[in-house]
Amino acid sequence: MRKIKLFDIVALLEDLPDENLWRGQVGAVVEVYDNGRAFEVEFADANGTTYGLLALGAEQLLLLHYEAREKTKG
Repeated sequence: MRKIKLFDIVALLEDLPDENLWRGQVGAVVEVYDNGRAFEVEFADANGTTYGLLALGAEQLLLLHYEAREKTKG
């Protein structure tokens, strides 16, 4: 399983009502903290207007894939 990196696209795995963010919302990683244990994630609308920017733990995020991954031998 690949680790989340800078500029990856991620989805939120839990509701954060105090931030008006909900499970499934998609954002972009704009900073990596503590060797990949936490990330600053920007959530923006279709016009590019940011509506959320906050630090989240790796366990709160799902890395999204837009291309098929190569099969590994094993």
